[in-house]
Amino acid sequence: MGEPLGVAVLGAGHMGADHVRRLDRVVSGARVAAVADPDADRAREAAAGAEGASAHTSAEAALDAPGVAAVLIASPGPAHEEALLAAFARGLPVLCEKPMVPDSAGALRVLEAEARLGRRLAQVGFMRRYDAEYRGLKALLDDGRLGRPLMLHCTHRNVSSPPGFTSAMLIDSSVAHEIDAARWLLGQELTAVTVLRPRPSSGAPPGLRDPQFVVFETDGGALVDVEVFVNCGFGYQVRCEAVCEAGSARIGDDRGMLVTAPGSTGTEVPRDYLVRFADAYDREVQAWVDATRRGRVTGPTAWDGYAASVVAEAGVRALEDGTRVAVDLAPRPALYG
Repeated sequence: MGEPLGVAVLGAGHMGADHVRRLDRVVSGARVAAVADPDADRAREAAAGAEGASAHTSAEAALDAPGVAAVLIASPGPAHEEALLAAFARGLPVLCEKPMVPDSAGALRVLEAEARLGRRLAQVGFMRRYDAEYRGLKALLDDGRLGRPLMLHCTHRNVSSPPGFTSAMLIDSSVAHEIDAARWLLGQELTAVTVLRPRPSSGAPPGLRDPQFVVFETDGGALVDVEVFVNCGFGYQVRCEAVCEAGSARIGDDRGMLVTAPGSTGTEVPRDYLVRFADAYDREVQAWVDATRRGRVTGPTAWDGYAASVVAEAGVRALEDGTRVAVDLAPRPALYG
């Protein structure tokens, strides 16, 4: 298919550095052409791991670097809108980590900017759509053999929350993945959200409302509940059970490696998302590279990114107000079907 796709990676933190490694060592048909991060040392360190990659402290400088033909955005969420619009202005295809844009107003501006172009350039990094178990569940639900989906029961647990993690971030950072997964699995929009707050765990930092129990309603009459617990202490767990009219199906039961040691037998529990979803990230980026080299854009759309931001904002309001909050989406542009 010719020369490898030259990719500018924006953001050289935990996620960005992992994507630099992935593009350089795992994915075929691509190379890292440039890395940008406001921290010059971090940008240089990440770029040093990929032969021929240049290091920059400005996103725009990386987009304009020689050999750049596509962009992978892994910078903090508040920087995404500017980076996406800069990529659009250059006609560069983009894989943007979630959230596409944290606030719904900014997400709408990105959505409208792409719609004005009349063609898709952005794919949003909801990697669960590329996980083998999630894809299996999606195929089963689409097949219809279990009948109409009635409920999704979801679990999202982390070992511990990072410094500065807020109660709102349980919704707009963690549950954001379940928001997209539910929309995708069911093929329905989320129309309202309620957040219930049990007594906080003694393992949660002071002031953090952890865990939370989130309930979504859909335009197809289904209910989705999410237990989010980001200081569970024992591992990273993501589970989903679909309950349908004629049966149910569950994924995420940690049936991985069986370990036997003196006095115990059990399965290993992943410690973070980069371990649990490593294969999904690999498939996601490979699919993006393959499609981009063919002149196509596939995967989650800017509409999916916008919808997730709107629903998450409604969830944060429901958390703060203790009320059921309706989700108000703008009209869907024709570009997104």
